[in-house]
Amino acid sequence: MKNTTFSILRLLETPGIGPVTVKSVLDLANQYQMELAEVLEEPAILQKVLTKAQINALLPNQNSVLQVWERLQQENVSLLPISEESYPDRLRVLLGKKAPPLLTVIGNPRLLHKPSVGFCGSRKATEKGLATAHDCAEQLANKGVNIVSGYAAGVDMMTHRTALECGGTTTLVLAEGIFNFKVKRELKTLLEWEKVAVVSEFLPGLAWSVRNAMQRNCTICALSGAMILIEAGSTGGSIEAGRASLKMGIPLFAAVYEGMPETATGNQELLGQGAYNLMKNRKTNRAIVDEILTALGTDSEDPRYGKKVKIEGKEGDQLTIFDEVKKDI
Repeated sequence: MKNTTFSILRLLETPGIGPVTVKSVLDLANQYQMELAEVLEEPAILQKVLTKAQINALLPNQNSVLQVWERLQQENVSLLPISEESYPDRLRVLLGKKAPPLLTVIGNPRLLHKPSVGFCGSRKATEKGLATAHDCAEQLANKGVNIVSGYAAGVDMMTHRTALECGGTTTLVLAEGIFNFKVKRELKTLLEWEKVAVVSEFLPGLAWSVRNAMQRNCTICALSGAMILIEAGSTGGSIEAGRASLKMGIPLFAAVYEGMPETATGNQELLGQGAYNLMKNRKTNRAIVDEILTALGTDSEDPRYGKKVKIEGKEGDQLTIFDEVKKDI
C-alpha cells in the first residue's frame, strides 16, 4: 500500500517510535527519493534511524494497522499527515520536531487554518471566571474567530459551547485517541459538523492521561494566534499552557478580577512573565478584545501565523467581570 498517511500510522503504531523518529524516517525517504511505504520494507535503509527492535516490530504490523485504518475510514475520520498541505502550518513552525506527524479529525478540518484564539483555565472555575470565558468567546466568535480549547469541564466547555451558541466555530483538541471521543451533553443540541473540528494527535485508541493532556495543551497553543488564560493555579495544565504560549511567542492575555480565587495565582505569575492584562471597557463592562484581535497577526505577511506584537496601553480598568452572571452559564 503506497500511501504515506498509512505508512506514518504504521510507524506511530510501532512501540518505541514517536514524532521525532517518524520525521527522521520521512527525511530518510526524501534522501533516498523513495516512497515512505517502500522505505518501510527496506531494513537495510531503516537501520540508519531505527533500532533492530523497532524494525522487527514494524515489519509485520501492516495487517493490524490496516484494521485501525479501516475503522478510521468507516467513522469518517480525516487524517492530516505532516507531509501534506492540509496539515496546519502553525504546528510545523511552532512545534518543530515535536509537531505531531499525524492528526485525526472529526468534523471540519478547514477550521485548523482559520484565525483562532485558544482558551485555557480551571475545570472548577468560579462564576466570574466562567462569565469572563463566556464574554471573550462570544465577542471573538462573533468576529469570525475560531475558538480552540481542550474539551474539558469548566472553562474549556464554556468556550466551546459559547462559540456554537452564537453561530461561530470551535476546535476541540483531545487528550486521547479519536476513537474515545464522545459528544458531551452540553454540546449535543449545538453540534453542526461544518462548525466543529475534533482533533487528536494521539494513536486512535489511546486512553486519556495527564501526560497526553500536557502535550495537548501545547498543540492548543500552537493552533492559536493568541491565548486567553482564566483562573490558573500555580501548578497544573492551565499555567503550563500559559508558559508554553509565552515560550512560543504567542500573545497571552491573563484575566485578573475582583474576587479571584486564592488558588488562581497562576494569572498574576504569568503577568509578571510577559502576559498581557485582559482589560474591561468601563462603559460596557465587557472585556476589551481589540488587542486580542490585533495579536492574531491578520496584518502580517502570512495570516496563518501569529506574530509577536507590542500591545499599547488603552484606557480601561483591570478586568472585573459581571457581578451578576447569566443564568444559563
